Amino acid sequence: MDKADVGPVDVLMVRFPGNQFKGEILPAMRDLVVNGLVRIVDLLFVYRDDDGVVGSIELAGLGPDLAPVFADLDGQLGGGLLDAEDVEEAAAALPPGNSVAVLVVENTWAIPFVNAVRDAGGEVADQARIPAEFANRALGGLMSG
Repeated sequence: MDKADVGPVDVLMVRFPGNQFKGEILPAMRDLVVNGLVRIVDLLFVYRDDDGVVGSIELAGLGPDLAPVFADLDGQLGGGLLDAEDVEEAAAALPPGNSVAVLVVENTWAIPFVNAVRDAGGEVADQARIPAEFANRALGGLMSG
């Protein structure tokens, strides 16, 4: 079997009440990239102002106050995958005065595991994601009992 060069890719939509995104998630994202756990394939901020007008900011347009967080990543961030259609989809359920970050994230941590599975003659047959809030409740019940 061929070696895996790309890990599983997730698309995350993280909502922010109000349009006051201050970049608090950027250092955590940067740490994941620097530590080789993920690659940010694309990042797009979508907002709907108080008048209902929709706009977006791409990864390249973060601005001088947020861009320094990614300054030392030199080429490790993607971009250009998300487009105007994605902006429309993300904004569809977005109330006025709110914003959402749309992240396309490659789970690079999985590449060595998938390759080990393949080397052992196995294959990943399926994959599912359980949201953290549900996993927390389920695991909390197991650990307390």
